[in-house]
Amino acid sequence: MEQIINQLAKEFSIRPQQVEDTINLIDGGNTIPFIARYRKEVTGNLSDALLRDLDVRLIYLRKLEKRKEEVTSSIEEQGKLTPELKSAILKSQTLQEVEDLYLPYKQKKKTRASVAREKGLEPLALQILAQKLTTAELEEAALNYIDTEKEITTAAEAMQLAMDIIAEIVSDNGTYRGVIRKCTYDKGQIKSTVVKGKEADNPELEMYFDHTEAIKTIKDHRILALNRGEKKKALTVKLLAPSEEIEAYLKKELVKGQPSSFLLKAIADSYTRLIAPAIEREIRTALKERAEEGAIKMFALNLKKLLLQPPFKEKVTMGFDPAFRTGCKIAVLDKVGKVLDYTTIYPTFGKGQAEKAEKEFLELIERHQVDIIAIGNGTASRESEAFVAETIKKTKVPVQYIVVNEAGASVYSASELGTEEYPDINVSIRGAISIGGRLQDPLSELVKIDPKHIGVGQYQHDVNQKELERVLEATVEDAVNNVGVNVNRASVALLKYVAGVNKTIANNIMDYRNSVGPIKSRKELMKVKGLGAKAYEQCAGFLRIDDGDNILDNTGVHPRRPTKAWKSFSNLKGSRKKNWVPGNSRICLTILTILKWQPSWKLGSPPFMILSKN
Repeated sequence: MEQIINQLAKEFSIRPQQVEDTINLIDGGNTIPFIARYRKEVTGNLSDALLRDLDVRLIYLRKLEKRKEEVTSSIEEQGKLTPELKSAILKSQTLQEVEDLYLPYKQKKKTRASVAREKGLEPLALQILAQKLTTAELEEAALNYIDTEKEITTAAEAMQLAMDIIAEIVSDNGTYRGVIRKCTYDKGQIKSTVVKGKEADNPELEMYFDHTEAIKTIKDHRILALNRGEKKKALTVKLLAPSEEIEAYLKKELVKGQPSSFLLKAIADSYTRLIAPAIEREIRTALKERAEEGAIKMFALNLKKLLLQPPFKEKVTMGFDPAFRTGCKIAVLDKVGKVLDYTTIYPTFGKGQAEKAEKEFLELIERHQVDIIAIGNGTASRESEAFVAETIKKTKVPVQYIVVNEAGASVYSASELGTEEYPDINVSIRGAISIGGRLQDPLSELVKIDPKHIGVGQYQHDVNQKELERVLEATVEDAVNNVGVNVNRASVALLKYVAGVNKTIANNIMDYRNSVGPIKSRKELMKVKGLGAKAYEQCAGFLRIDDGDNILDNTGVHPRRPTKAWKSFSNLKGSRKKNWVPGNSRICLTILTILKWQPSWKLGSPPFMILSKN
C-alpha cells in the first residue's frame, strides 16, 4: 500500500499524507462530493476533479497489485519463479508489463507449439536454438524423431514442428515484445483503405479511403473515425510496422555465430505469425482506449457546461417544440415550472392554418403573460424562429425568445419518468415541457435524461459505454452537488444524484413529502425511510430548505460541523441587531449573504466581524 501511496503522490504532485488520508476517506464509504466539500482540512483542499482522477488511478493500481500477486503465485506453483523474475514482476508499472512477463508461463490453449511438444520435439528445438550443430547435422538429428504413430513421417515434418516451438519461445519473450511494441508505435504507420463497393454509402469517410499516417502522431478523432469505418465494414485498417528493423533486432538477440537456416526461418515465422498480429492488436487497443478517454473527457466537459448554464428563474416560460408535418407543440410553464397550458399549432400548413396558429399563439402569451419562449433547435427550428420573431411583434407583452438545445427531449418524452411526471399529457407535448424546463432550470431538467442522449459530443456511441456512463454520471453528480438541491422541490431524478442518496432513498424522500408535507429541517431527513446516519452525513450539506426552521439549512454549512459562527448566529434576535461573530469568515459571509447584510471588518486578534443590516 505504501508503494501505491508514494506513486499517487508523485503522479498528482501532492504529499503522501494527503494521498493516505484521501484513500482512508474513500475506503470509509465517503462520496467524492462530500470529501471535496467537507473534508478539505483532511485532503489538503483537493478539488473534486482531482479526487475523481485519483480514485480512478487508485482502482487501477490496486488491480495491478492484485494481478502481480496472482501472476507471482501462478509461476511459483509451477516451480519456475526465480528471484530475478519476481523482482521484475514487482517493479512492473503497467498491467501490460506484467502480462508480458507472465506470457511464457501462462496456460495456453492448444497451439502448434504445444502439439509439437506433445510429440516430443522440444529437444530438437533446443538443439536448433543452441546453434552448436550445422544445418546438415540438424537434418540428420531430425531423422531420430520420425514416428508414424505420432504422425511424423519425414525429417522435414520433425524440423517444422521444432521450428514451431522456437517461434513460440521467441514470441513469449517479454523483453522482445516490449522492444517490438515500442518500435512499432514509434516508427510504424496506420493505413486505411476503402472496402470496394462501399464508397457511395460512406461519403463522410472519404478522407480515409486511402489514408496513411504515423501511429505516434495520429489524432484521437481520427482513431475513432477509423474504428467507426471498420465497424461499418467500410474501411480496412492495418498497421505498417518497420518489419525489417524488427527482424534484424531479433536476429541480433538470438543469433550467435553462424545460424542454421532453420533458426532464421523460425525467427521470421515467430514475428510474422505470432508477434506482429499480437502487437497490432495491443497497439490498436491502446489507441482506442486513448481516443475514448479523450472523447469521454470532452463529453464530460461539454455536459458540465450545459448543466451549469444560468437558469431563467421566476419567469413564465413557453416551451416551443418545432415540427412540420406533426405541428409545433407548445407548453406554458409558470415561474416554478408547473404546466399551465399546452396545445399544438400548424404555422407551416398554408395561410389558413398559419393565421389560426398565430391567433392561438398570441392568446397563450397574453393569457399567461409569458416572459420568455424557448424554441427547440431541431427540425423546423429556423421556420419556427421566424414565426415567433414576427408574431411577438403583435403583442404588448414584453416577451422574448431564445433557441435552446433540444437533444434528449424526445427521449424524455417517451421515458418512464416522463410518463410518471405527466401521465395525462400526450407524449409529444412532454417534449415541449422539457424544452421549456431546460431553459428555466437546466440542471433540474437535464438530469431527467440519460447523459448519453443529451448530445454532448461526437462518437459517443463508439466509445466504451460503461466508462462513458461512469464519467458522465460522475459529472452530473458533481454539478448537482456543486449547486445544491432544494429538498422540497427536487424531483427523484435530481435527488438521486445528491451525495449519499440513491434512487431508493430519493423515492422515499418523495413519499415522505407526499405523506407528511414539506420538510422543515435537515434533522427531519433522519425520519425518511432508509436514510441512516451515514447517508445523512453525506447528503445533508447538499440539500437546501429555503423556508425551514433554521436559516442555515439553506446554506452549504454542514449541520454536523458546528462552528462558533453557527453558535453566535443562533443567538441573534432582530433584523437590525449588531453582534460580534467570531470564527470562520467563509461561513460568516455565507450567513450574511442569505440575510443580505453587509460585513464590515474590525482588525484585531482574533479578527471579528460586525453584522449590520442595509
